[in-house]
Amino acid sequence: MHRNQAPKKIISWLPPIALALALVFVIRTFLFSPMVVDGASMEPTLHDHERIIVSKTVSWTGDVQRGDIVIIKGDETKTNYVKRVIGLPGDQITMEDDQLFINGEPTEEPYLRDHKKAAQQQGVKLTQDFGPLIVPENCYFVMGDNRFNSIDSRMQFGLSLGFIERDRIIGKSKFVLFPFKNMRLTE
Repeated sequence: MHRNQAPKKIISWLPPIALALALVFVIRTFLFSPMVVDGASMEPTLHDHERIIVSKTVSWTGDVQRGDIVIIKGDETKTNYVKRVIGLPGDQITMEDDQLFINGEPTEEPYLRDHKKAAQQQGVKLTQDFGPLIVPENCYFVMGDNRFNSIDSRMQFGLSLGFIERDRIIGKSKFVLFPFKNMRLTE
């Protein structure tokens, strides 16, 4: 290779590299992003330190459904929260004797099956009674799947995230990427 061909060859690679970097930026900013679960509030669905892939399309499609696992912008002290959407804007939420009622209708929560059994064996409620609460417009009511150990929309331990404004939802968890042996969909 001649001496003057090397710089031309390097320069010829710059546009594809710039395009690849731009694509990565667009994909991570607007479509998908990896995140790390911090804490046990979503166990057994998600575990501490698992790496998940988050779909960020919710920020421009607004498609948030009851049962979705969402990532919520935290405050200055905590970066993000991972919780399950229980109530949509306008919903009436009540918990009575470990039964969730949405708009007066009993609602199944199959993701709580193991925790409910453990609570029953201990002779305690998994989720303390509350409500009825009405979810304000442009807000959501969220709870962690580990109801014994979750700071969420409920008032618990003197703490609460309160109702979650729509613009605080970063995205939805789609699947667990790592550890590889635990790879699975989270929807």
